[in-house]
Amino acid sequence: MSNNEEFRVLSPTAILGYGFPEASFMRGMERKPHLIAVDAGSTDPGPYYLGAGKAFTDRAFVKRDLRYMIREGVKNRIPVVIGSAGGSGASVHLEWCRQIIAEIAQEERLSFKMGVIPSDVSKDTVKKALREGRISPLACVHDLTENLIDETTYLVAQIGIEPIIEALKDGCDVVLAGRCYDPACFAALPVMKGYSEGLALHMGKILECAAIAATPGSGADCALGVLTKDSFILEALSPKRKFTCESAAAHTLYEKSDPYHLPGPGGSINLEDCSFADFGNGRVEVRGSRFEPTPRYLIKLEGARPIGYRSISIAGTRDPIMIAGIDKILGEVKQQLNEMSADNDRSKQLFFHVYGKNGVMGSLEPLENATSHELCIVIEALCSTQEQADTLCSVARSTLLHYGYEGRISTAGNLAFPFSPSDIKMGQVFEFSLYHLMDPAGEKLFTHSIEVYKDGEKK
Repeated sequence: MSNNEEFRVLSPTAILGYGFPEASFMRGMERKPHLIAVDAGSTDPGPYYLGAGKAFTDRAFVKRDLRYMIREGVKNRIPVVIGSAGGSGASVHLEWCRQIIAEIAQEERLSFKMGVIPSDVSKDTVKKALREGRISPLACVHDLTENLIDETTYLVAQIGIEPIIEALKDGCDVVLAGRCYDPACFAALPVMKGYSEGLALHMGKILECAAIAATPGSGADCALGVLTKDSFILEALSPKRKFTCESAAAHTLYEKSDPYHLPGPGGSINLEDCSFADFGNGRVEVRGSRFEPTPRYLIKLEGARPIGYRSISIAGTRDPIMIAGIDKILGEVKQQLNEMSADNDRSKQLFFHVYGKNGVMGSLEPLENATSHELCIVIEALCSTQEQADTLCSVARSTLLHYGYEGRISTAGNLAFPFSPSDIKMGQVFEFSLYHLMDPAGEKLFTHSIEVYKDGEKK
């Protein structure tokens, strides 16, 4: 790497399957990027997708996004790196995404070498680490037990840059990784080529959300990162957007409990000396980011376990008398349901989410008095079977619908239902059972396999 040599990274979209304008992507290709990379997942949609082994993005649009990336990358000999395949990155998600790439290879008659990196960690490995005191919970997370490990359906760890670098060193044109530290798929190749790990990871942290960090932001548009010896430059690829110092700095604070440090596998990005400068034409230059290794190399574990089944009903009210007394009314409805089923405490199975009052923040809502002229009430039943959840949701809905609260004038229903049928089966429910850090104690947990495609056919 010479002092003036640039390394250009094209980030097509915030999450694979969110889409992007073809014009933005091709504008990025005109800049002759050295890497096309995308983050395909997140824990943001909650534990269901990991626990159930389902993707949270649509297959047709994932394939549409990947077709552009794989076709143009292979044709122009540009490495393509995909992290957190299938959304949650477990083996089932990885295979889902691998099959899509195989279809694209066949349809486009492409020839390339692909490295596939699973990120699943065996339960026995985690149990051994737990017994040896090598696992610790993240903030506000429960302690781990062997029972929780046993009840977990899929268990993954966030891989860092090292397994991706190994696949790239093996000559892979495409790298498909399981659950991945968000910036890793953007940073691995430039770090391998000698660029600053701190700058590469910080640039990756911004590029993993593509044009969200521009203004106006969009998760469905492309961005370009240009890494140099001492800085990186951010550039939007649509004339509708631009990066500003404010937008780049704001996104640097994104998803961080500590504004100056972003932890990841093996260390953290130190941003204490970070600076942002207007580089002209809607571009921003960032300097001063550095990587600091931790004394022990720690990885983050993620796992989810089933906890029951859910049914919901969505209803609205515009009665000012009901709105004024909604907390008391919902409490009385719960009490009446308990009296009708004395053998079961419904307070742990029945929930009312009141939008227009505190539906978003719940008990943390600082505004005590609702001023809305209408409320949306989501009735949620969470029970050990779907049949029990259906029953509780139905009885709660009918009880609230006809409940005779104080001051009530109407003798008909209290609620308006936007849908018929009014009750919706939501199916199995999961919660995060693992959200912990593990010291692998030097054990190599992640290796890649290689698939070779010749004119679209897997060899």
